[in-house]
Amino acid sequence: MEMQPLKSAEGGDADDKKKANMHKKEKSVLQGKLTKLAVQIGKAGLVMSAITVIILVLYFTVDTFVVNKKPWLPECTPVYVQYFVKFFIIGVTVLVVAVPEGLPLAVTISLAYSVKKMMKDNNLVRHLDACETMGNATAICSDKTGTLTTNRMTVVQAYVGDVHYKEIPDPSSINVKTMELLVNAIAINSAYTTKILPPEKEGALPRQVGNKTECGLLGFVLDLKQDYEPVRSQMPEEKLYKVYTFNSVRKSMSTVIKLPDESFRMYSKGASEIVLKKCCKILNGSGEPRVFRPRDRDEMVKKVIEPMACDGLRTICVAYRDFPSSPEPDWDNENDILNDLTCICVVGIEDPVRPEVPEAIRKCQRAGITVRMVTGDNINTARAIAIKCGIIHPGEDFLCLEGKEFNRRIRNEKGEIEQERIDKIWPKLRVLARSSPTDKHTLVKGIIDSTHTEQRQVVAVTGDGTNDGPALKKADVGFAMGIAGTDVAKEASDIILTDDNFSSIVKAVMWGRNVYDSISKFLQFQLTVNVVAVIVAFTGACITQDSPLKAVQMLWVNLIMDTFASLALATEPPTETLLLRKPYGRNKPLISRTMMKNILGHAVYQLTLIFTLLFVGEKMFQIDSGRNAPLHSPPSEHYTIIFNTFVMMQLFNEINARKIHGERNVFDGIFRNPIFCTIVLGTFAIQIVIVQFGGKPFSCSPLQLDQWMWCIFIGLGELVWGQVIATIPTSRLKFLKEAGRLTQKEEIPEEELNEDVEEIDHAERELRRGQILWFRGLNRIQTQIRVVKAFRSSLYEGLEKPESRTSIHNFMAHPEFRIEDSQPHIPLIDDTDLEEDAALKQNSSPPSSLNKNNSAIDSGINLTTDTSKSATSSSPGSPIHSLETSL
Repeated sequence: MEMQPLKSAEGGDADDKKKANMHKKEKSVLQGKLTKLAVQIGKAGLVMSAITVIILVLYFTVDTFVVNKKPWLPECTPVYVQYFVKFFIIGVTVLVVAVPEGLPLAVTISLAYSVKKMMKDNNLVRHLDACETMGNATAICSDKTGTLTTNRMTVVQAYVGDVHYKEIPDPSSINVKTMELLVNAIAINSAYTTKILPPEKEGALPRQVGNKTECGLLGFVLDLKQDYEPVRSQMPEEKLYKVYTFNSVRKSMSTVIKLPDESFRMYSKGASEIVLKKCCKILNGSGEPRVFRPRDRDEMVKKVIEPMACDGLRTICVAYRDFPSSPEPDWDNENDILNDLTCICVVGIEDPVRPEVPEAIRKCQRAGITVRMVTGDNINTARAIAIKCGIIHPGEDFLCLEGKEFNRRIRNEKGEIEQERIDKIWPKLRVLARSSPTDKHTLVKGIIDSTHTEQRQVVAVTGDGTNDGPALKKADVGFAMGIAGTDVAKEASDIILTDDNFSSIVKAVMWGRNVYDSISKFLQFQLTVNVVAVIVAFTGACITQDSPLKAVQMLWVNLIMDTFASLALATEPPTETLLLRKPYGRNKPLISRTMMKNILGHAVYQLTLIFTLLFVGEKMFQIDSGRNAPLHSPPSEHYTIIFNTFVMMQLFNEINARKIHGERNVFDGIFRNPIFCTIVLGTFAIQIVIVQFGGKPFSCSPLQLDQWMWCIFIGLGELVWGQVIATIPTSRLKFLKEAGRLTQKEEIPEEELNEDVEEIDHAERELRRGQILWFRGLNRIQTQIRVVKAFRSSLYEGLEKPESRTSIHNFMAHPEFRIEDSQPHIPLIDDTDLEEDAALKQNSSPPSSLNKNNSAIDSGINLTTDTSKSATSSSPGSPIHSLETSL
């Protein structure tokens, strides 16, 4: 239930707007890191450009007016101004090249490209950053039904008339009375929208429309050569007297009808362990009810239900109860109504595992991702399916828990959830059965908040129901089912699986890791260009009072390394090899040691050759030197060769940048990326046009064929030099140990950290919005209590003072104040539990006993008061005592 925000006079509207705008952060972790890196490089570039301009101005001024002692003549002012403008342009050129404005652009291009391609892999991405986050995933909490299984339910075993049938029984072997009750119970006590329709194609299976479990039961009726349609037409939906719908807490569904003699009959069906606890009779072989005692139920669980569950079957119990016409029962009292049932049968429903799921889970585990199953099914059924899927393997150290046991282990004696307790469970937990949506949310939140591991866990969650909304919101990446999912689940999710298939999640992981790799490739390429271009422009300007790379040429280089390179390198398709390594983690440095080795290695090669061409190039090619040229001299072949060689080296280094993990074959899969090939060839063609026909605007002089061949030959040397760099072991380069690594505090800017603090779990935020007035009233009452206690303090010196409840979370977590309003008053406990509760009331046990089995499944509404605490702070007869008790 989504609670609407309160609009109060105390600034509630402004807070609501602020929180409404503060949906999931649009800026991803990677974008945040890259933006920070771009700002840092930009600042360094600004300093370099300023130093360049200052050195050029000082050099010119000292050389002209101090060394040569030239006077400043008015007629020479325009010439001097042109020199200063030239120096300023060189400084701006250095700045433009240094600022890597293409970094955030590359992320957006890569994410957008990935999102488009993921559509073909049945992943509809709703939030761009979810794609990147999925590449860091370390844990996946998956539903069972429909995600790991086919969600096509079929009854394969049944227990009817004291006989356990391992196959569908012959209709003649079932008593007529039992058959009639069974058909009516299944046909009436199910949604009338659930139907079994003929197959669309000849030879195909019948179509199941509606709830799959109910479809399995209706299919069971058809297998017994019976028809449910006449029963429904005789008892249409509008004639149903009362319906208790199914929910995750009740684990059962009941429908009341009025019989012709004005009496009432209620049909029930639900999880066998829960419904059988409410049965006091069972139909025997002759169709007559006989007494069904607790020990009979225990025997049935051992001999029928557990063997079914161990075969991976979901067990459903079908029962009924008759009520007299007068007095009419109090239908709102579910404790009395949903009791004293007569069991008709127990069926075992099979939901086959999807054939591609075991291989997909194997890939996840090989990629370092732990898969956990969170389901509402029986623990034996869940364990059997988990073994079939490969989530658990016999002999391994793992945990399979029910929701009740999970809650008992993670809560302290006060009923509060403790992170330390969760940290002891989740690393080994693989299956959580009989779980409620609250348990799922608690598990996801516990894993995310855990500090048990060095890296923060990145959790993905699958869900299809409305109740899965909080868990989907809390998860780093929420996957909703596109076919079976509700609109609420889809709205809360980041990615929608259009085929409801777990194997699509593996493809999302692959694309997410590919995004990180694509950005790393681009980063490696651009930083190499940045380092070389800035050093060349700075050093050349300081030594020769002119940059070897002119302003327009630098802009062309900037276009190559920003826009074209981001398109070429950020659109590489993923490969299966991405799943052969462990997750990077959210704290992974942007620049790995291998990348830093590649950047520095290629920068050394390029700088060496460019400075060689700058100082001895005119002798090598027997051409005029371009150094120390007059102000408006025509373009020189010398500087054109330097510019052309520089661009050729970048083009071939772009091929090197395709591999960032030290791989030798840089051409592997190059033709699978037509965008890359097109951009490299297109850039080469445009370079030819610029050099040969660019003329003065591009400061280029046409080159001869042999000069072109030398430029291309030096560029090809980048590929050979890349192989030399790959042979150098990274471990030997100790100075690269911390290269590119950001500390955890530096990784995310402070304002983003503040956003994270505000980015509270959405379910908690909605809850608090709806209860603002309640908490304000509570605080006022607490203030009054403290005032009264201040006057009474002298009477109670030395006594233990009651705990402060100024924290909203503590208040909500205390067992004596817990209001579980999502749980109806229904008896979901057996006779022994009732006896224990009676004993607890007599003995006035402490809170630890009251919350011994604090589970959404095994408890109703808790509105208990901890009398042992209040007794220490006030006498039973005092007004304060009554006030605290009422609270």
